[in-house]
Amino acid sequence: MSPVPARRVTDGAREWGRSGLAYLTGEPGGPPDFSRASVLEHARRLAPDAATLLTGRAGLLGLGRAGRVSAGGATHLIAARDGWCALTLSRPDDVAAVPALLSVDTVAKDPWPALNRWAAGRPAEQVVERATLLDIPAAVLGEASAARPRTRAAAPRRQFDGPAGLLVADLSSMWAGPLCGQLLARAGATVVKVESPTRPDGTRAGDQGFFDWVNGAKLSYCVDFDRQSDELRNLLAVADVVIEGSRPEALARRRLGPDGVPPTAGRIWVRITGHGAQSARPAFGDDAAVAGGLVGTGPVFCGDAIADPLAGLEAGAAVLASLTRGGGEVIEIAMAAVAASYAALPACPSRSDRPVLAPEPPAMTTPAAALGADNEAVCRMVAQRRCPSC
Repeated sequence: MSPVPARRVTDGAREWGRSGLAYLTGEPGGPPDFSRASVLEHARRLAPDAATLLTGRAGLLGLGRAGRVSAGGATHLIAARDGWCALTLSRPDDVAAVPALLSVDTVAKDPWPALNRWAAGRPAEQVVERATLLDIPAAVLGEASAARPRTRAAAPRRQFDGPAGLLVADLSSMWAGPLCGQLLARAGATVVKVESPTRPDGTRAGDQGFFDWVNGAKLSYCVDFDRQSDELRNLLAVADVVIEGSRPEALARRRLGPDGVPPTAGRIWVRITGHGAQSARPAFGDDAAVAGGLVGTGPVFCGDAIADPLAGLEAGAAVLASLTRGGGEVIEIAMAAVAASYAALPACPSRSDRPVLAPEPPAMTTPAAALGADNEAVCRMVAQRRCPSC
């Protein structure tokens, strides 16, 4: 690989500083870290406003860099006996599993000091293995290998004129998959956000601005995945693109996965996971980034849950590429592998005299629809696609 010209590195540092990503990377009391400036340069090839897409949540929530604590606070970099690993305690079940992880009856309200002491005497792989057995998101620093999205033929191809007018069923939640759906909506597709009444997208209960920003251009369809599986299958059967981020077995056991829904010509099925479709490990954006080695100097966390929006960008690009081939594919994207691909980009100097700005909140447009607000419209759309002459 030829050296990166000095001018590009300089320009990359300027954009990294202006974007808010430098503000989010580094020790909280120390200088901003510019070592991953090439990440933004590469991401902008996929979307001109990649800086906003990578920092939008931080801008809305007013987040800043916290070194070995993620910007959102749920993930920590922990020193094990032989290296670094990340643990995420973002869900109530994660916190509840900490005593079992440490083999104790109770832990203090702040469990992190005890977790740090416990991990310090164990190999990083053992820490992650035990956490995974308890379904706690965890990763060894740099464990994942870089990989492009995997594709396999699943249906006959057909001619597409681009994303405009396509019907997209977005079953995903949180950030990566919903961002892919947002990008397709911006390109003219009709995107239906599908949620369960018992387990809606967890970000609905979080910052409303973030949920609106990622999902504002979508129709909302609320359906019980168990009791109304036939209705949901009908939607998936007529969709041009399906986006899902569940663990593969969750849909497979309901016959709602790519092998359970009858194939239709050209349909593109996008499966976004933390560690690959063959892994049942849970993952969030910060621990997936650590798995891929996408961290700042120290190590410290890079950006805000950066593997999430990067995977969303890559998923959107993969759909557009599939459309040019005529679709008919299942596309598998692992957040950790995406992070590893970006971690493999040339490193930049960690220090720079370029100005550093805080992340800006993204411009807001349409508020997200209430849960199930568009059920009737979606049902009519499905019926018309199933029988155009009716």
